[in-house]
Amino acid sequence: MTTTVILGTATPGGGFPLYGGVLAETVNETDSALHVEPRNTKGSTENIPLLEADALDIALVAGEPAYEAFQGIGRPRVDLKIITAMYSQAGMFVVRGDSPARSISDLVGKPVAFGTRNSGLTILSRYVLDGLGLDQQKDFQAIFLDKAGDGPAMVLDGRAAALWGGGVGWPGFTKVAEAGGRFIAPNAEEAGRIRAKHNYLKAITLPAGSYPGQRDAIASVGSWSFVLARPSLADDIAYALARALDKGHATFVAKLAQARETTPQNTLAAAPRRDLIHPGVQRYLRERGLMPS
Repeated sequence: MTTTVILGTATPGGGFPLYGGVLAETVNETDSALHVEPRNTKGSTENIPLLEADALDIALVAGEPAYEAFQGIGRPRVDLKIITAMYSQAGMFVVRGDSPARSISDLVGKPVAFGTRNSGLTILSRYVLDGLGLDQQKDFQAIFLDKAGDGPAMVLDGRAAALWGGGVGWPGFTKVAEAGGRFIAPNAEEAGRIRAKHNYLKAITLPAGSYPGQRDAIASVGSWSFVLARPSLADDIAYALARALDKGHATFVAKLAQARETTPQNTLAAAPRRDLIHPGVQRYLRERGLMPS
């Protein structure tokens, strides 16, 4: 008997649908008793209430909305649980190669595509800018997209001076980088100010070669994204998902570079608290010798 698991992702053209599609392929190939079915949504901030309403079984949620939901910031605390850490996202801007902008301050007052309104990456930009005393909508000509995939063309044809994004292999960054784009991240002093104000953000480095033409590693700040589960997801299903992702890790990575960070070890390290990890996943982690029995 096959158990169908509905997975919420985000709008077409962004990193979440790409990741979610390959995650589904990996789990389905690794465990024939599971059938993960990806479903496009509006992104992280829609995925959370859909999980709470049992309209999704699992969903991809970026670090900032997950943090706000776990802490009860601007809303009641959620009872959602972590299936796995996905990957770390070092937030930054990409500009055309011929752009005069060399720093975040150079983008002030310019049209900037921040992503879709429901995207976790868009929320990350808000925290990063706030740490620098800047506001998305007051200090920039903020552009919010209907679909994440719309952003690169706006930079390449000049409608936007920059596109905000993050992570390894993010499709929007890949398209601009392939056309000769380059990246703008907070410098060391700015990163220190951001983390002093928002201390849950972490120092994260984008490895060299993550994008075409990117020869050097880029230091920035960011957070971890998670696969979260609805409150009522059975322990056995959560256990099976964790096991399939671990056993299928090499296959996952071969298809998608970002999946390199999707490991049980990173799940333990990235979870804000151990009790936020689903009990079924905790059982698998204990079997792997990663958590005490």
